[in-house]
Amino acid sequence: MQRLMDNIQDWAAELGFDHIGISDTNLVEHEAYLLNWLQSGMQGEMGYMHKHGTKRSRPDELMPGTVRIISVRINYLPPDAQDPMQVLEDTSLAYISRYALGRDYHKVMRKRLQKLASRIEQQVGPFGYRAFVDSAPVLEKALAHKAGLGWVGKHTNLLSEDAGSWFFLGELFTNLPLPVDQPSTSHCGTCEACIDICPTQAIIAPYKLDARKCISYLTIEHKASIPVDYRKPMGNRIYGCDDCQLVCPWNKFSKISPLADFAKRHELDAVSLVELFLWSEQDFLRYTAGSAIRRIGYQQWLRNIAVALGNAPSIPEVVDALIGRQDDCSDLVREHVQWALQQHKQ
Repeated sequence: MQRLMDNIQDWAAELGFDHIGISDTNLVEHEAYLLNWLQSGMQGEMGYMHKHGTKRSRPDELMPGTVRIISVRINYLPPDAQDPMQVLEDTSLAYISRYALGRDYHKVMRKRLQKLASRIEQQVGPFGYRAFVDSAPVLEKALAHKAGLGWVGKHTNLLSEDAGSWFFLGELFTNLPLPVDQPSTSHCGTCEACIDICPTQAIIAPYKLDARKCISYLTIEHKASIPVDYRKPMGNRIYGCDDCQLVCPWNKFSKISPLADFAKRHELDAVSLVELFLWSEQDFLRYTAGSAIRRIGYQQWLRNIAVALGNAPSIPEVVDALIGRQDDCSDLVREHVQWALQQHKQ
């Protein structure tokens, strides 16, 4: 098993994974935290968080026969992208979370995990496995922590001493009794930069996130009207939010991804809000093909941009763009356009 593990490490590196580790399936402590969090209702509309019961925290229930989880990490920061802070400061531009500037990570990582499983199968013969990339009830951060890939920071993202937090996680559940790695230790110390910077104060305590307040949740997972109290704090963030990562001291060790899949596409790293708001639905579908952004749909996209335009400078181009959609066929879009126009009358 140790010889096989050494080979798996080599194959993973060849496939572009930046770190790999092995854990067992015992997540008792993490299960207690999850159940308490769900009971508090902080998951908001993310019903899938509790739909599968304990399968999320008991891997052998999700895939019977699982005894080990191979956790992998892959860096995603795109090269040559506009500085995130500069984009956030220019409220005429749209801020899109850095992870969504390239190709959809689900497909990119799943293909590589499948290739890794095929390499293992070539050596050991048929074995039980299943690949996951943020696509099933899996406590990926807890598993990655147990596998030594990093620790869960106060913002609830996984942090690594040598790579910060700008990376994706994936898992290969397996019935192979591979040797396990040592869990990572926490290194947040007394730092609370992520808590202090959060625009909506969604990190209500260290290691405790109220998703209902989180801009990533509001712009992606939340399908209805955005609560008025959170519209101003959203600023120009139209898909996701990276503030807690941008101020984290550990991200001075983050790495730029060499993978073409994660390079910025269609200059969405620093694009005008007005330009995006003028996209037709056909434009939206064309420019978000193969992107994680596609999943929110056109109406939600316009809803988010309308809020950002309400926070943009009061210049003719902004107001004219909003007026052009004040009779939009979507009730959701019209409501947010009216709110935005009111901001420019003050």
